[in-house]
Amino acid sequence: MSKKRVLIVTQEMQPFTALSEIAEIARKLPQYIQENGMEIRVLMPRFGTINERRHRLHEVVRLSGMNIIVDDDDYPLIIKVASLPGARMQVYFLDNEEFFKRKYEFNDDNDLPFEDNADRMIFFCKGAIETVKKFGWPPDIIHCHGWMTSLIPFYIKTAYKNEPIFKTAKVIYSVYNFKPDAAFSERFAAKAAINNLESKDLLAFQNGSGISLNKGAISFCDALISLKSEQDESIQSAVKDIDKPHLIADETNEYLLETLDFYKSLSEE
Repeated sequence: MSKKRVLIVTQEMQPFTALSEIAEIARKLPQYIQENGMEIRVLMPRFGTINERRHRLHEVVRLSGMNIIVDDDDYPLIIKVASLPGARMQVYFLDNEEFFKRKYEFNDDNDLPFEDNADRMIFFCKGAIETVKKFGWPPDIIHCHGWMTSLIPFYIKTAYKNEPIFKTAKVIYSVYNFKPDAAFSERFAAKAAINNLESKDLLAFQNGSGISLNKGAISFCDALISLKSEQDESIQSAVKDIDKPHLIADETNEYLLETLDFYKSLSEE
């Protein structure tokens, strides 16, 4: 029997970045899953705060060279890779000088969200999917961590639904407390409507007059995971009436075992 293939797409990961609990989860989970018999690939942004020399990042020429269109503009996608310390695993970094070469990840000097965060997210999500296509590596499970990944379930189920490489993939979205979408402009839907999509295809991301990335991602994923400690009103509202597999996970080491079992249950469906 071939190994199940799990793609982890995350906005942060220790030791490269450590902005929230996502970084620790994204560090421990891939190694645990790999050690328990699954094949792993990890993708994340190459933020300017990541020290390339210290972490020994280097470009993967065979994967680089693509251009990603965001709002009718072309942006070159550079793929870099580094080995994860203490594990026999590599992490792939999506890089673009205009979007990621900054001294902060998501907010500026005044702690205000970057005006182009939506563009950066669209670039990262589309770039991650195109990178997997270039891998030629069909995942059984795609597990998304963080708001920067929230368009991936939508894209997999719409713009890329006819791609053979994603035909059998189950998409899991981990729901975390964040509200970066409060700063998103009304042009979000038009920008995020890649390929042959239209703004109306993103209605699930609408929340009244604003945008809810969690709401949209949950609408298109196959299953979701949330943390017991984060079951506040916003999370409960986002998952209300959702008839999909939902793991409410413990943040202790039980999280790893629970998630492994969750992966297995989905891949057996």
